[in-house]
Amino acid sequence: MLLSIQDLKVAFRMGKVDGVMQRFEAVKGVSFDVPENGTVALVGESGSGKSVTAMSILNLLPDNAERSGNIAYQGRDLLHAELRELQALRGKDIACVFQDPMGSLNPVFTVGQQLCEPLIKHLGMKPREAWARAEGLLSEVGIPEPRRRLKAYPHELSGGQQQRVMIAMALSCEPKLLIADEPTTALDVTIQRQILELIAKLKERHRMSVLFISHDLGLVGEIADHVMVMRNGIVREQGPVARIFNAPQDAYTKALLACRPHLGENPARLMVIDEHMQGQTARKRAKPKDPQAPVLLEVKALAKSFWLHTGLFGRREFKAVQNVNFQLRRGHTLGVVGESGSGKTTMGLTLLRLHEPTGGEVMFDGRNLLTLNDRDRQHMRRRIQIVFQNPYASLNPRFTVGQTLIEPMEIHKIGASTAEREERARALLEKVGLDATAFGKYPHEFSGGQRQRIAIARCLTLEPEVLILDEAVSALDVSVQAQVLNLLKDLQDELGLAYVFISHDLAVVRFISDEVLVMKDGAVVEQATAEEILAAPKQEYTKRLLGAIPRGYVPAAA
Repeated sequence: MLLSIQDLKVAFRMGKVDGVMQRFEAVKGVSFDVPENGTVALVGESGSGKSVTAMSILNLLPDNAERSGNIAYQGRDLLHAELRELQALRGKDIACVFQDPMGSLNPVFTVGQQLCEPLIKHLGMKPREAWARAEGLLSEVGIPEPRRRLKAYPHELSGGQQQRVMIAMALSCEPKLLIADEPTTALDVTIQRQILELIAKLKERHRMSVLFISHDLGLVGEIADHVMVMRNGIVREQGPVARIFNAPQDAYTKALLACRPHLGENPARLMVIDEHMQGQTARKRAKPKDPQAPVLLEVKALAKSFWLHTGLFGRREFKAVQNVNFQLRRGHTLGVVGESGSGKTTMGLTLLRLHEPTGGEVMFDGRNLLTLNDRDRQHMRRRIQIVFQNPYASLNPRFTVGQTLIEPMEIHKIGASTAEREERARALLEKVGLDATAFGKYPHEFSGGQRQRIAIARCLTLEPEVLILDEAVSALDVSVQAQVLNLLKDLQDELGLAYVFISHDLAVVRFISDEVLVMKDGAVVEQATAEEILAAPKQEYTKRLLGAIPRGYVPAAA
């Protein structure tokens, strides 16, 4: 057995209260094995303890962590190993790939410099030899023009390329164990598929083991041999991947499998974890929308170009958005899908003139938003709001939630007094499913799903008619994602909101959208109802997006 963990417990010291040290138990007696050349997946929601469990192996935990139990790597005791011994293992025998590659890659060093560092440190290579090996590693993980990319800085690469660089760094010393902690969470489905296939291929080529961490059971079903489901620091269920998918025993496992949107039956709302565990059943299909509802937004030939410098004096035009046309009716949702770089986010930002357009019209209430003066545009922005992918980056960390909600009302003079605005802010928090105590707290005190609810509440303070949702649920757990999607549907039914829902996930778009635009290289390549897109996609690109969606465990052909 390559790695054996027995009765692992991890607690964090939280400081003293009345002279007594407070501890938070994150992991409560976890046991599992990772065999040689095997893939074990740890699955669970945020806060389940899966990442803490994995980071305990090499003690990549903060100083206030306390570990107990047994961690044996090839018979060596890692729990009581000295720092020097662990440092010799890190990156050489056991390597890690994390969720956010830009948080792991040094922005001031080139890709080549960062790839060469472990080769020189752990394998004793000369710089010239390490550089040649680094080029080979980039080629192995599928990065085009590897020699040129060695001189690039991390910010010059796409998200998928950054993650491939991280995998190349992890594989540089040919480790026996790769720990992959949510390596595909924020990537679009086609890049996610490529990364999964790359990890599986490299695992076989290098005959290494993989400990794969994810919140999505559908994803791990395609890569793992053995699955362990965690919740609140406890293992709820574990077993071979086929048994977990075909005959799950624990109610929590069944709930995780069921709460993600599917391409098949489309219910009126998604069941969340607690509803599944209480034995509730899903509602029937949603009622069709009114096809004659008034048109709120009409976009004609929208275009946006950026000018890129070439050489000393030259420049070339990059067409990020080309000739986009659509109508959005009250109470309807337009889904916009495509890979990273397809132009879908740029299109959404251009609608709001957060990017200045280079052509086209955006008609709203009989006026072209793209030609309004600053004063009229400010007034119109009350009626069209945006929710971004990362709520923590869009919420001011120095403002309480109450201040965050009241500020836009003060700017736009909504409410006659501070007391009235505060009352309205509290009512909005309740509407998005947060209790009264949230009003005085700061963003860092909330989970990702709760922060996204706060961002939605902030938009609602201005009583908008249209919301642009830019990857608003892509980085959330499947269970939290279901809650936020249900909330958006409820708000739409209650307030008649219209949504432009931008996503890379066609399963999510299918659940919430009435009509879908498929974008590639800045242009719309296919446009139809959600049902038509899924039942009979016309473009090969759309078929490829559909084919990349994780479908869980599929038995190998005989």
